[in-house]
Amino acid sequence: MSSEDIGEDEDAFATFDVGNGEDDLAAAEAAAAAEFGEDESVHGVAVEPEEMLPVAAIVGRPNVGKSTLVNRILGRRAAVVEDIPGVTRDRVRYESEWAGTKFWLIDTGGWDLHSQGLASQVSEQARRAAVDADVVVLVVDATVGITDGDAEAVKMLRKSGTPVLLVANKVDSALLESEAASLWSLGAGEPISVSALHGRGSGDLLEALVKSFPEHGSGRAHEAGPPRVALLGRPNVGKSSLLNKLAGSQRSVVDSVAGTTVDPVDELVDIAGKTWRFVDTAGIRRRVKTASGPEWYASLRTQSALERSEVCIVLFDASEELSEQDVRIVSKVVDSGRALVLAMNKWDLVDEDRRYMLDREYDRDLHHVDWAPRVNISATTGRHLDRLTVALEAALDGWHTRVSTGRLNQFLKDIVAAHPHPIRGGKQPRILFGTQASVAPPTFVLFTTGFLEANYRRFIERRLREEFGFEGSPIRVDMRIRAKRKRRK
Repeated sequence: MSSEDIGEDEDAFATFDVGNGEDDLAAAEAAAAAEFGEDESVHGVAVEPEEMLPVAAIVGRPNVGKSTLVNRILGRRAAVVEDIPGVTRDRVRYESEWAGTKFWLIDTGGWDLHSQGLASQVSEQARRAAVDADVVVLVVDATVGITDGDAEAVKMLRKSGTPVLLVANKVDSALLESEAASLWSLGAGEPISVSALHGRGSGDLLEALVKSFPEHGSGRAHEAGPPRVALLGRPNVGKSSLLNKLAGSQRSVVDSVAGTTVDPVDELVDIAGKTWRFVDTAGIRRRVKTASGPEWYASLRTQSALERSEVCIVLFDASEELSEQDVRIVSKVVDSGRALVLAMNKWDLVDEDRRYMLDREYDRDLHHVDWAPRVNISATTGRHLDRLTVALEAALDGWHTRVSTGRLNQFLKDIVAAHPHPIRGGKQPRILFGTQASVAPPTFVLFTTGFLEANYRRFIERRLREEFGFEGSPIRVDMRIRAKRKRRK
C-alpha cells in the first residue's frame, strides 16, 4: 500500500503500538471512538461478546397459542402461526426485552398425542424446557380446560425444579375468567389470564416473567464441568455404537461434577484419561419407529445438542458416499459457531479404492472445513478412538484462541501491504485497524473505510489460520465501515 493509497488515513495502523503484545479490547474500542467519532454512524456487528441473558421457554400442547403468544411478546410476527397443530416443529430462539430486562424467548413445538405415547412426548418437551430455561411458561387453552397432557407437563416440570408460570390463553373476555380460574387445580400456581391474539393480559404476564428470572441469567450457553461434546450425524452412521463403545467399560456414572448437575440425558465418558460430557445422548440411544417421529426428534435433538455443546463430532459412514445430509449437518455446526471434529466411522470396512474415493469426496464436498481435524475410527473394533481426545482438545484450543491487538494489527499491516484490496470503481477500501472481539468462536472486527469483498475477507481468514492456527474452530471476520465524514464549511 503506497502513501498515495493511504491518503488522509496515512499511517492508519499507528493507532496501535504494533507489536507490543497488548491484548486490551477497551483500548481497541477507545481507538475506534477516536478514529470514527462518537457521533458518526458505524456499521457492522457489535464488538461486545454475547450477553448471558435469562431464558424463558414457551411450552404447551399443539394449537394452544404458543407462537401467537411469542409474537405478542416480541411485538412482531416472528413465529409461524397456523390453525394446525404442530406447525412449530423445532425450538426457535428470539431475543426480547421488557421494562429494561433483556431475555431469550424459546418457542417450542407442541406434543402430538397420536404420534407417541403421551408420557414420552410430554416428558420430552418438559425435560428440554427444564434443561434450557430459567423459567418455563406453560400455556393452556382456557376454552378447553385441563387435559391429561397439561397435567403430565406440570408433573414433570415440578420434578425439574424450574420455576413455572401457568398461562391461561384465549381468555378473550371477562366471561372466560372463571374458566381460567379452574386451572388452579393443576397445582402450578395462579394462572395468568391472557389473550395472545388480542393482547389482553400480556403486560401482567411479562411483569411476572421478569420477576421470576434469576439475578444473573444463565443463557444455558456456558455450563461448568467437563467439556461438552455433541455427537451428530445422519441416521445409521454409528452414533449409538460409538457412544456405547466409549461409555462401555470406561463409563463414569457421576451424579454431581464440578458444581454442576448432570442432566439425565448426558453421559460422562472417560477417553484416554480425560472426562468429556456427551450431551443429549437420549436422542442417540432412542430408536423412534413412527412415521412422523424420527424426523421431528432428530431435528430437535440436533438443535438442542448444538446449543449446549462446545465442540461437535460429526460422524460419517466411511464405507458410503458422502451425502447432502452429511454436508448440511457440517454446515449447521459451522453456522452455530461450535468447534468441529470430523470422524470417519467404519474404517475397518474401507479398502484402498474406497479410501481414494473418500479423499476425493472430502476435497469436493468438505473443502470449506479443511481446518477441522479428521479422525478415521471404527466404533466396532475401537480403532483410533484414543485419537478423538487429541482432536477434541485441539479443536477446543482453537476455539478459545485469542490474538493480541498488537500482533493482529502487525499481521494486518503486513498482508495489506503485500496484498491490498482490489480497486473497484476508482476506490480502494482500506483496513484502518482490527481487534479480536471474542473467542468461542474467535471473532474479529475490522474497522475499514469501505466494504471488503467476500473474497478478500476469505483471504484474510485463510491467512489468519496460517499465522495463528485456529484448528478445529470456525472464525468470523466482521467489518465496521466508517461513515463518510461531512466536510465542514
